[in-house]
Amino acid sequence: MNIAVVGTGYVGLVTGTCFAETGNNVICVDIDEKKVARLRNGEIPIFEPGLDLLFERNTHQGRLKFTTNLADAIENAEVIFLALPTPPGEDGSADLSYILGVAEDLSTIIKDYKVVVDKSTVPVGTAEKVHARLAKNLDENMFDVVSNPEFLREGVAVDDFLKPDRVVIGTSSEKARKIMKQLYDPFVRQGNPVIFMDERSAEMTKYAANSYLAARISFMNEIANLCEKVGANVDMVRKGMGSDSRIGKRFLFPGVGYGGSCFPKDVQALYKTAGEHSYDFKILNSVMNVNTIQKTVLSKKIKNYFDGNLQGKTIAIWGLAFKPNTDDIREAPALYIIDELLDAGAKIQAFDPEAMKNVAEIYGDRIKLVDNQYDALEGADVLAIITEWSIFRTPDFKKVTSMLKTNTIFDGRNLYDLEKMEELNVHYESIGRNVIGAHAPHLQNGVNH
Repeated sequence: MNIAVVGTGYVGLVTGTCFAETGNNVICVDIDEKKVARLRNGEIPIFEPGLDLLFERNTHQGRLKFTTNLADAIENAEVIFLALPTPPGEDGSADLSYILGVAEDLSTIIKDYKVVVDKSTVPVGTAEKVHARLAKNLDENMFDVVSNPEFLREGVAVDDFLKPDRVVIGTSSEKARKIMKQLYDPFVRQGNPVIFMDERSAEMTKYAANSYLAARISFMNEIANLCEKVGANVDMVRKGMGSDSRIGKRFLFPGVGYGGSCFPKDVQALYKTAGEHSYDFKILNSVMNVNTIQKTVLSKKIKNYFDGNLQGKTIAIWGLAFKPNTDDIREAPALYIIDELLDAGAKIQAFDPEAMKNVAEIYGDRIKLVDNQYDALEGADVLAIITEWSIFRTPDFKKVTSMLKTNTIFDGRNLYDLEKMEELNVHYESIGRNVIGAHAPHLQNGVNH
């Protein structure tokens, strides 16, 4: 098929590239001329494992192209995907101005039948709003509007798109249904379902899925916090829970809260939608509150360790992205932790394999960004681990403890075994598990304990 993808952000670029990989001709359009020029030059503006290979292959073979001209992009397209940003407004509702603006533009340039697909995460009822904008200048037999939410996990988005657990398509049009089925058939050859439903149910499915996963994370963080108070080990609790087939093992890992572009925004938007319909979604309100508090748990542990006095202390940080295998720092817990530590007078030395450029744009010279994980330890008092990159899982502990002024690690992702930390004589504080080592202060009479 000939496909147009409007928007070359995270979703748009992965969507366009993966559709091209199955033999479709894809034109991606964006108003950012510099970004389009970079894409035409072979530069990918995001870090996503596996995307570079598919991008290079499909641009080289002419199936994936980029333009700033919307009319040119959609002229021969049978399907137009809207992969545009829906940032949260001040009240938490999703901002639909980009999507509705493009829909209005399309209404003046569409000349033959098109399937217009909402790929962005949008509130319930958005397909009808897009339909109304298109209908301003078009006969209704010239288009159909489909809701096709994405379920891409950053870090494994290419695999998620090429081998989806399921494809959700919301449409009331039989014509659009046939086109969308044909488009997605190559991705579900192993039998994973393409689930057709009405547009509103499809829109709700995306919000419901992300909000439920966020709720699992917040629940486990609450369990972890209680484990610390009662002397239980959340790792054991997690394993005991996850072995129940009704619960499953995923999204049960406690930590320093969820972040990224999806969970915070989607939970907030669903809560706002509920409010607009006079429904008090109590669980979602609690999920958001728990997550806000959880992002400060590690910084509180560090403050307590130093008896509230961080003046002149240097904190080494491993991990800045909101999760591993991405450079995305949107709503990243690391940013909240850094802000709290800086406000308390600490100095920060940080390393992340991919996200440092994005962090530098926020903090400038207020924090020190280093070339490798061990450089962050130079002259540091303690180490804080915030993102569970694989390279942090088995470090050279002798090097770590020899470089730190105190043998002290604050682990926001529970990467290390408690017995191992005890053997190394490390003061080790994690999430939902017993503290290893005596409490601060660790420098007594200048002696490193």
